[in-house]
Amino acid sequence: MYEKITPPTTGSKITFKNGSPIVPDDPIVPFIRGDGTGVDLWPASQKVMDAAVEKAYSGKRKINWFKIYVGDEACDVYGTYQYLPQDSLDAIKEYGVAIKGPLTTPIGGGIRSLNVALRQIFDLYACVRPCKYYAGTPSPHKTPELLDVIIYRENTEDIYLGIEWKQGSGIANKLIEFLNKELIPATPEHGKKQIRLDSGIGIKPISKSGSQRLARRAITHALRLPKNKQQVTLVHKGNIMKYTEGAFRDWGYELATTEFRAECVTERESWILSNKEHNPDISLEDNARKIDPGFDALTPEKQADICQEVAGVLDAIWDSHGNKQWKDKIMVNDRIADSIFQQIQTRPGEYSILATMNLNGDYLSDAAAAIVGGLGMGPGANIGDECAIFEATHGTAPKHAGLDKVNPGSLILSGVMMLEYMGWQEAADLIKKGLGAAISNGEVTYDLARLMEPPVPELKCSEFAEAIVKHFDD
Repeated sequence: MYEKITPPTTGSKITFKNGSPIVPDDPIVPFIRGDGTGVDLWPASQKVMDAAVEKAYSGKRKINWFKIYVGDEACDVYGTYQYLPQDSLDAIKEYGVAIKGPLTTPIGGGIRSLNVALRQIFDLYACVRPCKYYAGTPSPHKTPELLDVIIYRENTEDIYLGIEWKQGSGIANKLIEFLNKELIPATPEHGKKQIRLDSGIGIKPISKSGSQRLARRAITHALRLPKNKQQVTLVHKGNIMKYTEGAFRDWGYELATTEFRAECVTERESWILSNKEHNPDISLEDNARKIDPGFDALTPEKQADICQEVAGVLDAIWDSHGNKQWKDKIMVNDRIADSIFQQIQTRPGEYSILATMNLNGDYLSDAAAAIVGGLGMGPGANIGDECAIFEATHGTAPKHAGLDKVNPGSLILSGVMMLEYMGWQEAADLIKKGLGAAISNGEVTYDLARLMEPPVPELKCSEFAEAIVKHFDD
């Protein structure tokens, strides 16, 4: 079946039903060591995961690791420029769940990013990035412990789809001419806008189906959280990009108020319900005035629309959501993208799950990771309906490769996410406990040690893993 890789002789396949994994006690899990510092990170991370599974289940469960190749190591095995061999793609498809270290950016044409390629090949549409603070981790923020968010980033469309044309190319010139002469003039709202002739051109596709399946995963996740964390915030720049990012917001609300009607309330609906709870005799117009402070300056037609909205909400959900029942529902709201960067710093405790598009999510997840200690402590998962790949979120840092120096926290915590995804919560909790204790004790790698006050000795990558395992017994 495979050209240059061999599956373990023991173990069983993970299968999927309705988008969820069915995990045996002896799953076969493909792993990609990763490039650069992957040579150090993977052995340390595997040691921690294996020790946690053994301690949690006393030998009744075991991961059977299956080594596959992607990146520079794949070129060593399969030949020059063979960064993404078919063997590895077939193995991931066959076994469903995989984990990987950091991957290089390929030299030459064809594949711009191995990470993006894997997401698109397997339709891993949800990039999930938890950002949670571990006590003792150095942070530039005064109150990093208040931030505990999970970012759901749409993974397969937006500008990351990579449909663009170079400035001056024949296709770019033809497209600009077509837009300037035909499409833009035919669309009155664009006025006399024109694209400069010396522009490069890119396409930003945002689909209803792609947006709603991401929102569905985010809301489903919120249902599993404690009541005080059951909130989903749709992050967008819809005030500028109305038909892409604005549509993402609208489609998210549509899903929440149809498919999850019994479980969700929108922020605006909560205002309408709360106004009536505080004043049962409030008129539709006064209720509308409270939810739209600029109501009196609006046209009569717009005022009528808002009054109709108020009436529609009260008719549709007062019985199921009124009289404060909405407080036990998942709150779905939205925030402008640039605002949320400020909000996670000034009001970090007010957010739980942030659902957004590809580019916004890329920026936002790294910014949030910086608050809680940096990408060295930032895990990530890419999840689809029949496949999931867990990954370190930082780069390859080749100058540190082989030095047993770098922080394995990102890959270890990605392993925690994988164990939780598999339903092996006991093992995941052991790792989180051990990691937290090691950091609190000042047993950390150089990147954290150099920022701690008072100073602490630096541990090697492998020693940090040993410290985590040691604290399983605390």
